[in-house]
Formats: sequence, C-alpha cells, structure tokens
Amino acid sequence: MSTAVPGRAAELPGGGAEPPGERAGRAAVEPSRPVLPRGLARSAGRIAALTVCQAALMVGLGLLITGPARTLWPLTAEDGVNESFVRLRTGTLNTLSSAVSEAGNTLTVIAVTLVSCLCLILVPRLPRWRQASFLALAVALQSLVFLVITVAVDRHRPDVHRLDGSLPTSSYTSGHTGAATALYGGLAVLALSRLRGPWRAVVGCLLCALPLLVAVARLYRGMHHPTDVLGGLVNGSLSLLIVGRALLMDGRVTARPAAPASPHPLTPAAREPQPVPGHTAVILNPSVTGRADRDALRRVLEHHGHHAPVFVETTAEDPGGGQTAGAVRDGAALVVVCGGDGTVRAAADAIAGSDVPLALVPCGTGNLLARNLGLPLAPADALDAALRGTPHRVDLGHIEGDGLAPTHFAAMSGAGLDAAMVERANAHDRTKSLLGWPAYAIAVLQVLRTPRTALSVRLDGAPALRRTARMVLVGNIGTVQGGLTLLPSAEPDDGRLDLLILDPRGIGGWLAAVRTLLRPGTTASPPRSAPTAGERRDGAGDAGGTPVEFFTFRRAEITFDAPQPRELDGDPVTAGRRLTAEVRPGALTMLLPTREK
Repeated sequence: MSTAVPGRAAELPGGGAEPPGERAGRAAVEPSRPVLPRGLARSAGRIAALTVCQAALMVGLGLLITGPARTLWPLTAEDGVNESFVRLRTGTLNTLSSAVSEAGNTLTVIAVTLVSCLCLILVPRLPRWRQASFLALAVALQSLVFLVITVAVDRHRPDVHRLDGSLPTSSYTSGHTGAATALYGGLAVLALSRLRGPWRAVVGCLLCALPLLVAVARLYRGMHHPTDVLGGLVNGSLSLLIVGRALLMDGRVTARPAAPASPHPLTPAAREPQPVPGHTAVILNPSVTGRADRDALRRVLEHHGHHAPVFVETTAEDPGGGQTAGAVRDGAALVVVCGGDGTVRAAADAIAGSDVPLALVPCGTGNLLARNLGLPLAPADALDAALRGTPHRVDLGHIEGDGLAPTHFAAMSGAGLDAAMVERANAHDRTKSLLGWPAYAIAVLQVLRTPRTALSVRLDGAPALRRTARMVLVGNIGTVQGGLTLLPSAEPDDGRLDLLILDPRGIGGWLAAVRTLLRPGTTASPPRSAPTAGERRDGAGDAGGTPVEFFTFRRAEITFDAPQPRELDGDPVTAGRRLTAEVRPGALTMLLPTREK
C-alpha cells in the first residue's frame, strides 16, 4: 500500500503518475456520498413541535364546538345552513358537487401528491427535493393531525339526507377539505414561486379556489357542518404554514458546501465575448435571472441581429450602475437590463442623459416600470417586444436628501407607510421570492399602524403647504402591483412628477381612501402646456383631514418633522427628514413597443 506524499503526483494503478490538475479535476466530477442539509434536524424538531401544537389547537376547538359553545350562535344556526343546501339540490348540482368532492378524496389526494412530487424530482433539470418534500410533508401532516382530531372529538354528521355514504370518522373536521387545502394550496405556493407571465396568477388562483369548492361541495352533500369545513381549511392551512416556514423560508436549512472547484478543470470554461464597439451589453441580476432565461434572451437577440452579446452580472455591492456605465464607456450600442426595479433604477441612473437606448427585461418581484410601459412580464417576450419597437424618451426623477446621495429613480420613491412596507418585505427575501408581489400585500398589513407625521411640502417654488401624513409617494408612473393605481395622472413621458399624500384617520378615513384609490378616473390627465406651480389634482379644499391628496409638479421639497423610512424603486434607503425630487424630462432613451394613441 502506498502513501501519498504532499507535493508529489499520485500514483496510477499501472504505476504511472497522475498529474495534480487531472487528479483534482477527476475528484471534482466523481460522485460523492449524499449528505443531509445543514439545520435539517433542528427544522424537523420545530415541525414536530408545531404540529403537536396544531393538533392541540384543533382538538381544543373541536371540544369547544361540541361542548360549551354548542348552544351559542353561530353554532345554533348551522342546521339551518345545511337544510338550505338541501333545498338547493338539483341533478346537475349533485353531479358537479360529486366531481368537486372527489378532488379531496383520499385516493385522489394521494395520487396527485405522488405525481406532483415525481414531476418536481424527475422533470426539472435540477431536482427540486425541497419543494417536493414541502408538498408531501404538508399533506402527510395534515392527514396525521386529522386522524388525531377524529379520535379525540366525536361529532355526529348533520341530520339531513346525505348524498355520500356515512364514513366511520367524526364529522369534525372535514378531511376532504383539509387534504384539498394542503395539496392544492401547496401546489399554488409552488406555482406562484416558479411560473412567470400572465398564467402565474391564473394557475395560482385556480389552485387556491379548489379547497373552497371542495368545502362547499361537502356542505352541499350534507356531509359536514359549516364549522367542520372551516376546521378543515384551518387544519390544512396550518400544515402548509408550518412546513413551508421550515423548508421554504428558513435560511438555516442549507446545502452543505461542495468541495472547492479544481484550479485546473478538465475542460476549459466558456468565456463571454470581449466588448467591441457597437456591441450589445446585457446587464443581469443573477439572483432573478437563471441560465434558461439567459439562453432564451441570447436567442431573441440573435434573432434580431444582435450577435455576440456581452452578459455582465450585477453584484450586491454594485446592483447595476457600474456595469452599465462600463458598457457605455466601452461603446455599447444597446444596453439590455434584466432584473427588478432596483436593477433598472441603478442602470437608468448610470445611462441617464446618454443616447444609448435601454431595453428593459422584467425579472424581479414588482416590475413596476415594465407594467406601466405595457411590456410583457415574461423575459423573452419583453425583450422581443422591445426590439420590435422604437426608441422613446422617458422621464426620470432626480432625488436627494439628508443621508441620501443624489440619484435617479424610474418608477416611484416614497416615505412612511410605503417605505416601511418595502423594508418589511425585503427583510423576508424568501417570502418575497416565493410569493412574488403578494409579499408586499402581506407586508403592508403588518405596517398599517405606521404613525402619521407632520411635514411641509413646497412645490415648484410656491408657498409651503403643511400636512400630516402616513405616507408620501412621488411617482413617475401611477400603477402598482395588482393593478392598483395610486397616481392616476402619472405618465412616464409627460415632463412632470406626481405626488400622493395619504392621511386616513380611523376606519372611515381608510374606507374613503380605498374608495378614492379604487375609483377609475379619479383625476383628469394633467395639462400639457404651461401648468401652474404645484397643481393639485383632487379638487378638494385645504388640508382639512382629506385622506388622499394628489399633486403634480416639476420640483418638490419635502421636509418631515421626524425621520421617516424611505425607499427608491422598491429598495429601502436610509431614513431621514428631507427629500428633494425633480423631474428630468426625457433623460432615458428606451426601446418600447409602439402603442396606438
């Protein structure tokens, strides 16, 4: 037996020596024993503990429903609900309810779970073991808790004619509903995290609707009381929350680091083409742009005659500004920016004032600028639409403040509630990457109690206005996620910026604010010629407790009485008391699809 000596080549079986570079390369490609991810044992313990708590909670609710609370409203009205469903029965509805009920049947749930997990493992180029484990474990734990509940809580089924055979289990909770919630809710989470484009929301909504349809079908068929199906929804949702938190959002469960790559690989790495004058530079955020996206973008560029594009990745230290400035210095004829609003903002700040056109490829969570410019949200489709379009001049906002260096923004900048929401959403990157823009909706619910502050606003040199507000938003565009229009008059090429001051007081104030923001045609489009300084767009009187105020301007100086959280195009920046925003008309040249007027 020979012993390896440091600094010498290893001996080959035939007596020869293996070069150190080949030895390292061979070791890098040889399969190693599978190892469990770090933190798995701790997460497993947490899942087990929380599942015990879940079972205790559900059993406690069941004992309450069948015990002290059974004579209280609304439990006393449940029989009437079941009888109402009986009176609605028709042959067609019986058939439909039977088909929907089967979606929560045990055999159906097992089959769909098995097929889905196999697809997650076998179909993708890289097996998605974490997602498959999430789905399988959520369904399994829901079933386990359901069995514990039915043993501990004895509840008779509704005293109406039942369309299905009586099952041996208790009426509380609805097993069909709970299983459907865990399965189809889990598939909805995976669909929202993996799919892109318009089908993402459609598929997610359909999957989320299935458990609700199963719940209604079980009520219609006389198999459960309303609180039984409600308990099933809660049981399945808790299983999803517990397992999803541990496997999809917990950063402590991580893959073990691989062995360091060989300094002498067996095959030379492919190199990106070197920049040449007139080349196309693709600035991309690697955290949201995968290899498949890059290949698709390369094909689109080649199709439009942009050969040998140079791909440059952003970094945490430089989110796109330095890469874009470098591409312009190297003579790029076109800059393609792939990322979210933060990446676009950094690139736009670097390219502002030049004649080099920018093509926007939305790959982030919000993609506000792309949505407002009418670009498709699928990366390859957006690039194709841009390259088929023509150059357009788009405004940018220029902003600065205490602790905030002068910079540009392309979409929106805000302080107060809006910035607190962004900060909360960005603090949970896993939730944001998993859910997409709905993560912002969750975050805003968590920061609704952000206190109001007093401020002064000076628009276009006019006398300062005194206001109180929970949120101040300056925008070059008007529509945010979910199609909600916060700044109805905002246009990205009108040479103006728009201002929203939100200050609802009490429930009535919030309802009035929501009605204003949801009402189409809240304000007319701003005039295009000789606008007056700081024109107000809501037609209301002075401050006077107005929950929502709109203004349009070219320069705004905003001073808060107390430091406020602030954000630029969806990225939190340092808190402060001052913001000065000014429009830079036509500062950015973009390739955009031609729109009919």
